[in-house]
Amino acid sequence: MDQIVAQAMQKWPNVPHCYGWLALDARGAWRMRDEQAQRHKLPGDKIMHTALVGFINRNYGADENGCWYFQNGPQRVYVDLELTPYIAHTDPMQGFVLQTGAAMATVESVMMTEQGQLLLIAPGQLAAVDDRDLAQCLADLRMDGNTISDEALLDWIAAPQQTLTWQKSGTTLPVTHIATKNIATHFGFTQHPRQV
Repeated sequence: MDQIVAQAMQKWPNVPHCYGWLALDARGAWRMRDEQAQRHKLPGDKIMHTALVGFINRNYGADENGCWYFQNGPQRVYVDLELTPYIAHTDPMQGFVLQTGAAMATVESVMMTEQGQLLLIAPGQLAAVDDRDLAQCLADLRMDGNTISDEALLDWIAAPQQTLTWQKSGTTLPVTHIATKNIATHFGFTQHPRQV
């Protein structure tokens, strides 16, 4: 957290929280959702200002109820999550990098949804792989020790009966299936925080 943010929180401890105005999309972009976007359930405008994106990334976290937010000075701006709290991108030097710019910790388990979204789970991190990087990751999937064909993968997604594994950097992990609608409940986070 930025020092200026910590100081503002001490100076103004009772600023009301903000809900519905900020979202993280499934490609890792922060989106500003004005009243019209909220009313019509639109994704909102992608935030392109580099300094603002960096500020959000440095001050992003979760509360004790699994609600993710950006600490904007003394105010918490709660984030609507399209998919997961983090989005991972492939990086030739670091392996996987989160939308915040931090390297992803060592992946301990892997899941795939009925829509073919790949989820990577590491200590304190749940990240969906950006769909633009997915093709690169599919080369790490194996069935019976062999690279899986597109047809076999589609069959597994429809009916995950055979053992599918993910092999990366000398590690082999089983891939389990999860329904997209169950991700938030399974991992204990709130996809759309709202004031109670």
